[in-house]
Amino acid sequence: MARAKLMDFDKALELFEPVIGLEVHVELNTRTKMFSPAANPAHADNHDAEPNTLVAPVDMGLPGSMPTVNAEAIRSSISLGLALGCSIAPSSRFARKNYFYPDLGKNYQISQYDEPIAFEGQVEVELSDGEIVTVPIERAHMEEDAGKLTHVGGATGRIQGAEYSLVDYNRAGVPLVEIVTKPIFGAEHRAPELAKAYLATIRDIAIALGISEARMERGNIRCDANVSLRPRGAERLGTRTETKNVNSMRSVERAVRYEIQRQAAILEAGGTITQETRHWHEDTGETSPGRPKSDADDYRYFPEPDLLPVEPSAELIDELRAALPEQPAERRRRLKAEWGFTDLEFQDVANGGLLAEVQATVAAGATPAAARKWWTGEITRVANVEGREPAELVTPENVAALQGLIDEGTLTDKLARQVLEGVIAGEGTPQQVVDARGLAVVSDDGALIAAIDEALASQPDVLEKIRDGKVQAAGAIIGAVMKAMKGQADAARVRELILTRAGAEGA
Repeated sequence: MARAKLMDFDKALELFEPVIGLEVHVELNTRTKMFSPAANPAHADNHDAEPNTLVAPVDMGLPGSMPTVNAEAIRSSISLGLALGCSIAPSSRFARKNYFYPDLGKNYQISQYDEPIAFEGQVEVELSDGEIVTVPIERAHMEEDAGKLTHVGGATGRIQGAEYSLVDYNRAGVPLVEIVTKPIFGAEHRAPELAKAYLATIRDIAIALGISEARMERGNIRCDANVSLRPRGAERLGTRTETKNVNSMRSVERAVRYEIQRQAAILEAGGTITQETRHWHEDTGETSPGRPKSDADDYRYFPEPDLLPVEPSAELIDELRAALPEQPAERRRRLKAEWGFTDLEFQDVANGGLLAEVQATVAAGATPAAARKWWTGEITRVANVEGREPAELVTPENVAALQGLIDEGTLTDKLARQVLEGVIAGEGTPQQVVDARGLAVVSDDGALIAAIDEALASQPDVLEKIRDGKVQAAGAIIGAVMKAMKGQADAARVRELILTRAGAEGA
């Protein structure tokens, strides 16, 4: 793939106004699928199912099979719409979207078109410096997910160059809510950051509602990022591209920034932008052409003849509205106060999209300070090196368990980082890694005294210095003992033994 020419980001913003739109797909964690009784792979109990084991005739598109609506998915969709400040339609209808999905057996998707379940909302999004941006929501509609293709034999895992493709229908029919924003104006140079912060906000809402596992690395939340540019002072919108299925907050930010720079270079050179879908390549940080972007007419929508309209009662809507959790902005203010974080400490967590992880780690038993230290420190460092999201590497429960081993004296901070490395590598829980690698702190006095005597033998003057009141001289022996025991000695106990030894020798 030839590398596209890019314009400097600041120069692009001098010449053009960026307009973005975001389409976020949220997989619901109901026990069964949207239109069939098959188990839902987006539910926590079914993540590790073998391919093509969570299927029913409807999912396969077998002749004569008939869809039935998942009532719990309807409730979850209404709750999400209400949390986004949307109006809930007294009557909404499913439609057939006629588009070839090689991994959706019936060759069309059941979605919603002109009669969505929720419409006309808005959500407040907080940027890194605390600025609040209100993002307008056009609609939130229900639909089913497609299956999954695995391309085999190529160098990149993509269809280009692959020898053949395997289809897994497990995901076909998973309940989805697609949230579509209106065009977002005025974001300017903060457009990439806003896209990232908006995606983090949607994830926080889904987690707070309990309607999705919200694991982006598993595809529970995916984002299509629309970007267009128009010359400064122009009223007409530019031609947009749609970067499909971006599944991390970091990648959404990078994809929007890249498209602004790519489109600006084309327009300044006198070229035109093709209205198309584009693929995001995490490894190179680039997008590549997908297919020409179809308009609604090309999908030949028509009402789904096998399903009745969805008509939620006013009582149900009131019930779900009363059960809504606090809004993201309110939740952030509460957590900041509960955790006792400074503005800077809290922004570190929020800007990293780590609120849910820190909250879950605290709930699992860690202190807020310890949870913040691990997630914004070593875990984020490793994630950045590997080009992944922190939440992909380790669970909050394991982070809390790791901190627990430090608190009880089993590990030092240095040893804990080695244990974290093992957990990330898939070697098991923190305790299992400690046992397998033999990383526990040595606090046995016999072993420590033997190491101290060996260190003192090489530095015989240290005891005299300590007796003369130069207690800091013990640091040289502590360092030697720690080195000899590969960092596994209890440094505090080593110091106590050295000082005791000095007193005994002087008696």
